[in-house]
Amino acid sequence: MRRGKFLWGVVIGVVLGLVALPLMGGAKGAAKPIVIGCPLSTAFLYGWDAERGIRLAVEEINAAGGVKVGKKKRPFKVVVMDTRDLEPGVPVSEALLTVEKLILEKKADFIVGGPVRSEAALAAMDLLSKYKKISILTTGVLTPKYHARVAQEYEKFKYCFRITGEAKWMVKEIITCLMDIKARYGLDKMFIMVQDVAHARAGGNIIAKISTEKGWTVTGKEIYPTGTTDFSMGLIKAKKTDAQVILIWMDMPETSILLKQWYDMKVPALPFGSIIAAAEQPGFWKATEGKGEYCLANVVNAGNAPSKATPWTMKFYKAYKKRWGVEPEGYGASSSYMAPYVLKDAIERAGSLKADKVIAALEKTDIMGVYGRIRFDPKSHQVIPSLDPKEGAVGTIFQWQAGRRVVVFPPKIAVGEIKLPPWMKK
Repeated sequence: MRRGKFLWGVVIGVVLGLVALPLMGGAKGAAKPIVIGCPLSTAFLYGWDAERGIRLAVEEINAAGGVKVGKKKRPFKVVVMDTRDLEPGVPVSEALLTVEKLILEKKADFIVGGPVRSEAALAAMDLLSKYKKISILTTGVLTPKYHARVAQEYEKFKYCFRITGEAKWMVKEIITCLMDIKARYGLDKMFIMVQDVAHARAGGNIIAKISTEKGWTVTGKEIYPTGTTDFSMGLIKAKKTDAQVILIWMDMPETSILLKQWYDMKVPALPFGSIIAAAEQPGFWKATEGKGEYCLANVVNAGNAPSKATPWTMKFYKAYKKRWGVEPEGYGASSSYMAPYVLKDAIERAGSLKADKVIAALEKTDIMGVYGRIRFDPKSHQVIPSLDPKEGAVGTIFQWQAGRRVVVFPPKIAVGEIKLPPWMKK
């Protein structure tokens, strides 16, 4: 009897083993994911909105079947690590360690997102070259030096791409918008307030130079360390010098304090955020109790505020809101969302994950995305910008009006016009 039970148990075991074999084989045969390593400063706006944009795109791509590499479909896998490079006092070396960990420990096939701070991203270029890892910058890093280095030393830095705007183009957009304000309202005096970081210092200097050449008077300039919480002295100087526009270039969250102080002091000057992190976010109105009304903010790429730049713009806008329970929050959202789609397109055209083949495919990218036509300059790997979404990557400047972010520039995608604070003299 016992022997019969034993034999029956052996039979059952063999049968179960035979059933399990194809299942095990199936697990082993499952498509290996393509790992996207994302070095981001996750405690800050330009880090967390980038992560959300990337994850949303990857979820959509994987749900649709993944990425076709040759004849096989493979899913994307997102691995995010915190660089902390937007935090005051954190050395660049920490961001570099994060990038290296993503490559060596997490086995990232591609780097997407950051590092976010210009200084950290520039330093990371050598690591990307060393490990031959393709990177697509999607947030932060506004310095023109990035794509200039690619153009100057192409063979070394050909792995580096940037799918978002940079300081020189932003300056052109800002100057164009400022000239519209000058023509419409007769404003011609500007006070400049910038953060003590590379892209902000450079951007402030360029705007001062070009605007002066175009008939503006720069009445003063203040530079603030990252983490500053009191801007009253600069605002007093702006008021005393009869400035009519306050040009702000800061990517730190404390800019919400600046706008509160501006409102409470009733400074008779229009706040124009060429980069102003706090004012970009949907929650800014409630957080400041409406004291940020009339503030202009540049969110660099269309899709980060509601408009109809392309058929994909509002589709992305609604998908982001549904997935994360909040509207696209700032500069890095739409560009980070587009990066996995652009990478997918390049991999499928290349039919391979090999760096040189994917680089060649990325250089031939030409797709209509959330913020316009997406193409890269083949020499510098900088996304090609335009004021017309049919021709290139188009930016967005909006103004807070009655609790809403109203896109006012460029004209091709504007849904409203710029208004002045009521306490400004006509």
